Amino acid sequence: MSTSLSSPPNSTPPGPRTGTATASRPSEPTSRAGRGGDRMRAWATRAPLLPALVFLIAVTQLPFVATLVISLFDWNSLDPDERAFTGLSNYGSVFTDPALRESVLTTVLLTASVVVASVVLGLLFALLLDRSFFGRGMVRTLLITPFLLVPVSAALLWKHALYNPEYGLFNGALNWAAGLFGVESPAQPDWISQMPLLAVEAALVWQWTPFMMLILLAGLQSRPAEMIEAARLDGAGTWQTFRYLTLPHLRRYLELGILLGSVYIVQNFDAVFTLTSGGLGTANLPYTIYQTFYQAHEYGLASAAGVVVVIGTIVIATFALRAVSSLFREEATRA
Repeated sequence: MSTSLSSPPNSTPPGPRTGTATASRPSEPTSRAGRGGDRMRAWATRAPLLPALVFLIAVTQLPFVATLVISLFDWNSLDPDERAFTGLSNYGSVFTDPALRESVLTTVLLTASVVVASVVLGLLFALLLDRSFFGRGMVRTLLITPFLLVPVSAALLWKHALYNPEYGLFNGALNWAAGLFGVESPAQPDWISQMPLLAVEAALVWQWTPFMMLILLAGLQSRPAEMIEAARLDGAGTWQTFRYLTLPHLRRYLELGILLGSVYIVQNFDAVFTLTSGGLGTANLPYTIYQTFYQAHEYGLASAAGVVVVIGTIVIATFALRAVSSLFREEATRA
């Protein structure tokens, strides 16, 4: 009796499995090649910016480092060979010398007042130019013109054409108004000598208001029109639309204007030099540095004061940005 061995009816011949397929993982060399390609593309994207970066470092950072090194020495140009390392003594002189300390306070007051006034006036003019009216292009050109003038020319214009007590426009307007109302002409004030710091501030506000206006006007024109139209359809008034929609939208533009205005105005020299020559309590820190460097010939002390100007610029800009940000946070919590 023979026995035959046969396979079970349900059995299948051995072969490749057809179950769940496992995803194949990329090999390590392939992933390394991908990362290398990403790095090459990143460097190819940044390469055109390298010349500008090198130029910026050479123009700004290297002179600042040189100024920082010179500020640590007692160095007078009348005796250039006699240099002595004094450490931080020049910085001590900056903060203990009465004239330098007063110039620091004048710089802070001048910068804060000019920036605040310029931002407020710039916002008002930007709201005006954001509307459509006849002659808007001409009005915009006239409002931008003060910022296009050379700073020395603008200061000379205010000194002679406006402030002059004999033929200036301000005193001429006072005489014309007195004659119009039939009253006795008032005494001709000498604007610069009687209110020197205010005279410098007015000239700077006139010149920097167009700068703030342009930044804020760009912010106004970037508002979503649909959002403003929806607010009007919901019954929001002009003040409510401005407070809850326009002002929060302008936050970044206000911060940018305050930051750039603080950086530039804290370094202003032209208006102080041209209008008052640093007298009558208007000498800010840049003018004091000029006096120390070119009249007293103290290179080390002038360099230390210059470093203080840079640090003061950073501090003022930081506090200005924090103040603006806190105001917007308060408005957000109220809303």
